[in-house]
Amino acid sequence: MHRGRVGALAIVLSAALAAASACSSDDGKSDDPNGSSEKVTLNVDNFGNFGYQELYKQFQAQHPNIKINERNVPKLDDYLPRLQQWIAAGAGAGDVVALEEGIVTKFMAQPDKFVDLKQYGASSLQSNYLRWKWQAGISADGSKLIGLGTDVGSMSLCYRTDLFKKAGLPTQRDEVTKLWPTWDDFINVGKRFTDKVGGDTKFIDSPETYYNTILMQEAGKGANQTYFDRSNKFVMESNPAVKAAFDETVKMSDAGLANGVQFLSDPWSQALKKDAFATAPCPAWMLGLIKQFGGDGQKGKWDVAGVPGGGGNWGGSWLAVPTQSKHPKEAAELAKFLTSPQGQIAAFKSANNLPSSPQALNDAAVKGFSNDYFNNAPVGQIYGTTALNLKPVYLGADNQEVRQAVEADLRAIAQKKLSSSAGWNKAVSDAKKAAGL
Repeated sequence: MHRGRVGALAIVLSAALAAASACSSDDGKSDDPNGSSEKVTLNVDNFGNFGYQELYKQFQAQHPNIKINERNVPKLDDYLPRLQQWIAAGAGAGDVVALEEGIVTKFMAQPDKFVDLKQYGASSLQSNYLRWKWQAGISADGSKLIGLGTDVGSMSLCYRTDLFKKAGLPTQRDEVTKLWPTWDDFINVGKRFTDKVGGDTKFIDSPETYYNTILMQEAGKGANQTYFDRSNKFVMESNPAVKAAFDETVKMSDAGLANGVQFLSDPWSQALKKDAFATAPCPAWMLGLIKQFGGDGQKGKWDVAGVPGGGGNWGGSWLAVPTQSKHPKEAAELAKFLTSPQGQIAAFKSANNLPSSPQALNDAAVKGFSNDYFNNAPVGQIYGTTALNLKPVYLGADNQEVRQAVEADLRAIAQKKLSSSAGWNKAVSDAKKAAGL
């Protein structure tokens, strides 16, 4: 999962997107080799905050005949079914579409639905991306380069310095990191926090955010897989990474540390605004979300510490061009521009989406970047030092549906609607149903 966003806003955007899809990119003709100046509109479908607004302006300034229309859906869980419908129908999708790590495998198995970006000069760009990120953008049959990598989700943990101070806990990021070398240590710190602060303020934001963080950590230490192996066999029951993440998350709920809200739902965003939680797992892209929903009132109250259990990767996307686009050449040029090293640096500065480009990761602008919203945390150094060594975790084609089913059961446990003892068996059963087994 990467960058999901809020529910009520998504309902409004649903209608807007439905209307927009009816008039997708057929309002002009693409540039021809003779320099046609006929107007072209490129629709870009994505979710959350990719940090592209200034990049759109630059591209349009360089291509005066092109107008870019971003059709953003706040929440990934709302974005995916629409994209699937549009791709299957062969109509309605944007000229450039974002494919998140949890869904990319599903679309890589449909090469006929996407343009081969090698036809538009992308073959020479391989060195611009981490090796595994490039490979993950190639179709399952190896015939096409479908996606160009955007970001990766190197891990940290965000915390509220003011609430930690209220609980009598350290507030300096180095000291905070030392509090929790393991997740069990983190839970013990959470108990101390709860004893001191109590009330409506919980220690963690949502059980599912912590579950996904631990899951990706544990998977990266083992077979680099979660619910499915690389042959797409369902392996949840036998994969110790999934069980370890599930059990650790249940411990947090049993200790009373968790808000039982869905990540990036309206209740989650309201809890953030009302100081109702003190910590949140922070893959690099999460920084932009906390700033977006926390607003000016929380500037300087958040800081960034190390994550218990070491590093890990959660999130990251690719940009692809559906074959249904009427302007594949221009769309491919836009995708190349947005995912170039300089484009990734700009997106990092705008939304803290950590580059998947080695050149960008090693750029002084990224390595030396500090985030003033997060108490001037040196986020370029915090995230960038581990990104070059990240290992990909395989996520099967039905990952998204299974993940949602497991998360729903974890929320039910936090809400005391499902017993901890019955949680794992129900999660496995629900996951199998979600996978069509």
